[in-house]
Amino acid sequence: MDDALDPGPFFHGTRAALRVGDLLTPGFRSNYRPEIVMNHVYFTALLDGAGMAAEIIPGGAPPRVYEVEPLGPFENDPNVTDKKYPGNPTRSFRTTASLRIVAERDDWTRLTPEALALWRERLAKMRDENAEIIN
Repeated sequence: MDDALDPGPFFHGTRAALRVGDLLTPGFRSNYRPEIVMNHVYFTALLDGAGMAAEIIPGGAPPRVYEVEPLGPFENDPNVTDKKYPGNPTRSFRTTASLRIVAERDDWTRLTPEALALWRERLAKMRDENAEIIN
C-alpha cells in the first residue's frame, strides 16, 4: 500500500475479548445503531480515539483497545471526515477488508466519568434523532 492515507499504527476500540491473530470483519451490527449491519470495519491512528470508542460502546464487558493491521485498502471515514471536521483530524478510517489484531493495548487515556456521561448523552441524542451513519 504505497499510497497509504496514514502510516499508522492503527487501533480499534471494542468491548470484545480478542486474541492476537484474530480478524475483525465487516458484516456485524453497529455498536452505536444495532439495527444497522455494517459494511465496513472502522479504525483510527489515534490510540486515545480508539479508547474513547471502546468506552462509549454500550455493554458490560470492559473496554479494550487493539492495535490492528488493515489487510486491504482503506478510506477516510466519511462519517467524520469533511462532514463534521475539515480534513481528517481524527485520523479515522474504514475498510471492507479485515483488520488483523496484532496486540492489545492498555496505555490509552481513560475518559473521566463526566466525559463518558457526556459522550453517552450525545450518542443517545443521535439515536433519538435517527442520525445517519454512512455505511
